[in-house]
Amino acid sequence: MRLILTDIDSTILPWGQAEVSDRMRAAFHAALDAGHVVGVASGRSHTWLPRFFGGDDACCATAVATNGQEIYCRGELVCEKALPAEALEDMRRVVRAWPHAGMLCFEGSTPLLVEGSVEELAPIFPGYAKTCVPSTDTPATPVIKANVFVPGDVTEQRYLAEAIMAEVPALDVDLARPSFSNVMPHGWNKGTAVEFLRDRLGVAPDEVFVFGDADNDLPMLRAVKNSVAVANATPEAAAAARWHIGDVRDDAVAQAIEALAREEFPFGR
Repeated sequence: MRLILTDIDSTILPWGQAEVSDRMRAAFHAALDAGHVVGVASGRSHTWLPRFFGGDDACCATAVATNGQEIYCRGELVCEKALPAEALEDMRRVVRAWPHAGMLCFEGSTPLLVEGSVEELAPIFPGYAKTCVPSTDTPATPVIKANVFVPGDVTEQRYLAEAIMAEVPALDVDLARPSFSNVMPHGWNKGTAVEFLRDRLGVAPDEVFVFGDADNDLPMLRAVKNSVAVANATPEAAAAARWHIGDVRDDAVAQAIEALAREEFPFGR
C-alpha cells in the first residue's frame, strides 16, 4: 500500500482554475482502485476541498488539511489542532500595527476579516475577498484556520512572519504564496501531519509520495523520502524535493499518480 498526498493550488490546480482536471480525478480513482491511500495535503480547510474535485468526496476522504491541523483518514477525522485563542489575539496586535497588513480567522468555512481591508485582500486572494465577513472579534469557537496577508514583495511578507513568530512563540507562520501566509501551532505543519498519517496507516517510509510547489510544502517535502516538486515550484520547494516533474498546467502530478497506480516508479533512480 502506498500513501500518496498532493498539494492543491499550483500543484494540481493551475492558478485561476476552479476545479482540477478530469484526468486528475481519474488518476486519484485509479490509485484508490489499486489499493493505495490517495488524498491531498493543503492549506485549505477540509470543508473547502470537495469543490476542487467537482464534489467528488472520495478524492479528499484522506487529507492533511489546513496545513496539517485537520487530518482525515478514509473519511474519518483522526486529528485536529486548534490555534491557541490567546496567541491569536497577540498575533492580531502585531498585524494591527503593521502597515497594510490583515488577518483572517475562519469560523467553519467562513473567513472572518478581523484585521485589514477587503480592498487590500482582493488582489492577494480574490476568493476569500468575495466571501469574507468583516468582524471586530476573533471567533468565540476554536479556530482551526487563520491567515495573515500583506501587500508587497516576499521580503515584506517574510518580515511580517518573522515579527509574528518573535512576538508570539506559540505560532508558526509560513510563506504559502505571494503576500499570503498560513498560521499554525508551533511545531505542527504538513510534515508532522504526514508522519502522523503514515504511522496510523502503517505505511513504510519508502511508500509515501508527496507532491508540492510552495514554501508551505517544505516541511513535508523535507520529511518524506519520495518528495516531488512540479516544474513551476518555488526555488526553495524545488531544492527540498528529491524528484522533479513537469508543470501543473500539463497535469504532471496526474501522470505520476497514474504510473504509481500501475505499480511503476515514474521518477529517476
